[in-house]
Amino acid sequence: MLLIKKEFLEQSILATMLEENYLIMDSQLKPEMFYGQYHRQLFMLMQQLVAEGHPVDYLTLSARFEQMETIGLSYVTELMMFADTEKFDDYARLLREIWRERKKAQILFQATEGDWAIPQIIERLDYTQLEGNHVDTSITQDLVALHNRPWEDVETPGLIVPHIQSLASIIDGFRPGELTIIAARPSMGKTDVMNNIALQAGWQGHLPIIFSLEMSKTILLNRLIATTGHYSRLKMRNPKQYFSEDQKNNWLHVLDKVNKSYIHLDDRSSLTMPQIRSQARRIIRQNPTKTPVILIDYLQIIQTDGDHDYPAMAMSKISRALKQMAKEFNCPVICLSQLNRNVETRSNKRPVMSDLRDSGSIEQDADVIILLYRNSYYETEKTDSPDLLEFIVAKNRNGPTDTAKAIYNKKTGHIWTRSEVNA
Repeated sequence: MLLIKKEFLEQSILATMLEENYLIMDSQLKPEMFYGQYHRQLFMLMQQLVAEGHPVDYLTLSARFEQMETIGLSYVTELMMFADTEKFDDYARLLREIWRERKKAQILFQATEGDWAIPQIIERLDYTQLEGNHVDTSITQDLVALHNRPWEDVETPGLIVPHIQSLASIIDGFRPGELTIIAARPSMGKTDVMNNIALQAGWQGHLPIIFSLEMSKTILLNRLIATTGHYSRLKMRNPKQYFSEDQKNNWLHVLDKVNKSYIHLDDRSSLTMPQIRSQARRIIRQNPTKTPVILIDYLQIIQTDGDHDYPAMAMSKISRALKQMAKEFNCPVICLSQLNRNVETRSNKRPVMSDLRDSGSIEQDADVIILLYRNSYYETEKTDSPDLLEFIVAKNRNGPTDTAKAIYNKKTGHIWTRSEVNA
């Protein structure tokens, strides 16, 4: 039964590589990790084609007739039904684990036959654990790159600076490899904050990738347009009837401005972390010149593979996977989160980190935690006028904690700063 599972596993990995050629090298798999002889041969041929600068598909494989004769081109066609980009990372990791177990068994057999000393056995087993995951651990080149730092302007490649000046002065910006959690009670303005960050990041030349698990693409797109054009969202329901002539004349300009933010938007609900990671990787590969920023709305509705996970366990898996994705893609990951109802029971309703739902693992994994608060949210008499939005930086792994302030227009979703607000 294990052999059948190995075969299906290897078939899926090879099929996915045929579909997404960049995975052939990015996966860091080696031919010897494949159990099936034909699979090893096929993978070696795929690597060879990539090294020569060719695409890897049915036609290029068929051109290597002698090498494909034993494998059979019909087998390549059959493979394609096993492609699964969303599970590729998990399958590649499982393949490595199976290979290591196989290598361990071989080493222990050789040790028994050759009467190896214990230190020799340990050395070989340690090498097997590291093989396939080579990491350059020397710091020499990193130090060389820093030799002119005291005389150079400070630049952080991939840093996404928020347009809210008082927030930028606290966190500097959203950094590559870091996970930022932005949390608030419902209707406090989380999604509008995300939209403003995404738009500004795109206009700065970055690549915003939004995963909207709650709102549909149509609704979120209308919000992006309203924020950019400073249109009332109520008027957006029927622009022909409610827009002024100036607003109608400016419409195409606003659409062009939103388009120039280069936002990518995936509005599928019930996404898992492997699905998010797979889609993000594909978009990033299609836009190699731009630094990505991944934005997710929101944490508590990301699905886990474990159907019977307790909420705290599920959050732990997800928050850890978000942090790993930020490091893997070397980009900022910004995830929205709900706060629990505890805040509503206090006289002072400004949130604190413990108000995060299942907060333990989130507090640990996040590099930055920003809690949103509007005093007007709790006022009995509601108005449509712009009001004050507080960005409470409750955790900042590489800097201070403080509160930034901005003006928030609930009607349009636009957020901006004024000098008197920052005082």
